[in-house]
Amino acid sequence: MIIYHITKKENLPGVLSGGDYAGDTLPTEGFIHCSTAAQVIEVANRRFKGQPGLVLLVIETALVRPEIRYENLEGGSALFPHIYGPLNRDAIQRIVDLMPGQDGFFTFPVGG
Repeated sequence: MIIYHITKKENLPGVLSGGDYAGDTLPTEGFIHCSTAAQVIEVANRRFKGQPGLVLLVIETALVRPEIRYENLEGGSALFPHIYGPLNRDAIQRIVDLMPGQDGFFTFPVGG
């Protein structure tokens, strides 16, 4: 199964050289926020509207070494995938540019 993680391109130097990915929330929250295909654009538009320089990590869950928990920590009913540890590089299938439209909203990118 595929899940997605939104991040800034500037957070990728270690990943691009083959290292694990911790993102910006693993050290502070204990996990890496992810989304399913049905959730990712809603999350992008709610949390990142209009922000340039973003990418979408396309992650194959069968290859992720740390535990993945599907949970909702904000009081809603939708369950979001959270990765509880550094994401191993080989689980990242693709890195796709995520660019907002002229109105600031995102649409699902080609190749995502």
